[in-house]
Amino acid sequence: MDWQRLLVSYFVGFVLLNVLLGLMAYMTWFERRVLARMQHRVGPNRTGPFGLLQPIADGIKLLAKEDIVPANADRLVFLVAPLLSFALAPLGAAVIPFGESLHLFGLEIPLLVADINVAVLYVLALGSIGVYGIILGGYASGNRYSLLGALRSTAQVISYELVLGLSLVGVFILAGSFSLQDILREQQRVLVIGPLTLPNWYILSQPLAFALFLIAAVAETNRAPFDLPEAETELVAGYFTEYSGFRFSFYFLAEYINMIVVSLLAGTLFVGGIDGPFADGVWWLALKALFFLFFYVWLRATLPRFRYDQLMGLAWKVLLPLALLNIGLTGLVRLWGIGAL
Repeated sequence: MDWQRLLVSYFVGFVLLNVLLGLMAYMTWFERRVLARMQHRVGPNRTGPFGLLQPIADGIKLLAKEDIVPANADRLVFLVAPLLSFALAPLGAAVIPFGESLHLFGLEIPLLVADINVAVLYVLALGSIGVYGIILGGYASGNRYSLLGALRSTAQVISYELVLGLSLVGVFILAGSFSLQDILREQQRVLVIGPLTLPNWYILSQPLAFALFLIAAVAETNRAPFDLPEAETELVAGYFTEYSGFRFSFYFLAEYINMIVVSLLAGTLFVGGIDGPFADGVWWLALKALFFLFFYVWLRATLPRFRYDQLMGLAWKVLLPLALLNIGLTGLVRLWGIGAL
């Protein structure tokens, strides 16, 4: 029975990985089409109907490009660093619940790869390890500008990672668990406030935490307006300046997969995940994640890039105190609720 459960987990993980890779490819198409509409341009529309074959053409182009390794680079680390970022990116989706289970060929197939009781901490830990791909890529390039870009990007990710984790503490206090399954079940309860009947989604009880999570998630994934690897003052692209060919694309593929995982996580933590007004289902989580992905693109089309001092000042002087304030208020409300019982 243990072997059967293990094989089922491998099967679900294999399917999820391929779905993520497909979504990642078409996220590039989606972003370019939405940006084109917002900027009154056409966007990709030549390669296949509506340009739907453009991601495949881009993949072939990158595979055909020459992969150059600088003469002064630490060759082994230079080759491994982008793979580290790319390999860690999809692992966060393994703990996101897409529903209860399916019955297929007499087997019960759970709609998640692994149900662990510290699922959110696991996702945050993967983000911490992913920083190594950035710092190692800049260090191994043998280019001082790449190293400076890596240090800048690493400081950004670490700063906003702290805000990201603290923004979720209020959710943990209310749910009483680090498990995404438990957090999802708590949000599927009905909240009765006088004549109103509302879903117990944490966006209603934790609006400040939700806003902090969104801002920190955008910065954590190095997206505009917090895309500090792209530095106009240096006229280079930060830690991946020396990368070319398909190895260059690994960093961007990891970025898009991280966007999808963060969007799924936001949908699960704050807006009920698979919970919907008519019937629960994975399509609700997909729609919520699509909204957050659209929000990423909308920000890129709307806001200018922050300066580095503005970026770090926002994290340490504004967002961090607000996150601590939210934790204190949530704790007081929770204690008051327990005392009232």
